[in-house]
Amino acid sequence: MSSSLGSSELILNPDGSIYHLNLLPEDISNIIITVGDQNRVHEVSKYFETIEVQKSKREFVTHTGIFKGKRISVVSTGIGTDNIDIVFNELDALANIDFETRQVKEVKSQLNFIRVGTSGSLQPDLPVDSFLLSTAGIGFDNLLHFYNCGHIKNNELESALNDYLNWSKHNIHPYAVDFDEELGSIFTSNRIRLGVTGTNSGFYGPQGRTLRIPPAIPDFNEKLASFTFNKIRITNLEMETAAMYGLAKLHGHRAVSLNAILANRATGEFSQQGHKSIDQLIQYTLDCIAKSQLV
Repeated sequence: MSSSLGSSELILNPDGSIYHLNLLPEDISNIIITVGDQNRVHEVSKYFETIEVQKSKREFVTHTGIFKGKRISVVSTGIGTDNIDIVFNELDALANIDFETRQVKEVKSQLNFIRVGTSGSLQPDLPVDSFLLSTAGIGFDNLLHFYNCGHIKNNELESALNDYLNWSKHNIHPYAVDFDEELGSIFTSNRIRLGVTGTNSGFYGPQGRTLRIPPAIPDFNEKLASFTFNKIRITNLEMETAAMYGLAKLHGHRAVSLNAILANRATGEFSQQGHKSIDQLIQYTLDCIAKSQLV
């Protein structure tokens, strides 16, 4: 029998809920939609026929309810890969650790994570208000470097990108992780484009934006946009996908990231109907889930 997890490792609140998310194991479904903005949780759950769970703590808001017969949880992650580390580890703990014995369960549950988020295009032919499904995530942050993760990465893509960028002098060592193809197939249609998504740890310098501080890599976006490997190119840039894909695979879960493109960094255009585009992506996602075999 495995040893019990200590109270400083598995941290529970006085009511027995997991520390940051404030959730009990029975509060979540195996189908989990993640959104960055806590206010977007309601924008998803307003389409549910019934809502059985509404809990929050800090930026983490969770609604669980029924949509066309499917029990679905919606969880806000906040922004960035550091928050993804908290959310995905705690959601896995809810599914696969017995909170009473503090031991990992022998029989594991597999969760299905579907990110509904926003992103900026790096390619001029990927217009604002289009939808994109991330077939891989490229992490320019350092999150996965803290985990033993070599077996879950796309090492060929990662090696080609690192050789091309040669950014080790900037202490940047990108990692690459693929999406779950089976889960992704549920959302694939002529309504949605496919691409490789870059993930970074910030919104300004780490995404090549300049306000008052000059960036260390002035041609950051141009360099990413011009990379090709086996007809693969980096299409967009955001702050969660690569970490999601990595932690999901490490835990034995499935993940897919769906992006509403609100900005085109190559052309300088920003969406004039962002809220409408996000709402359309939410409805598209829910309808795909309803028609799927997910339980």
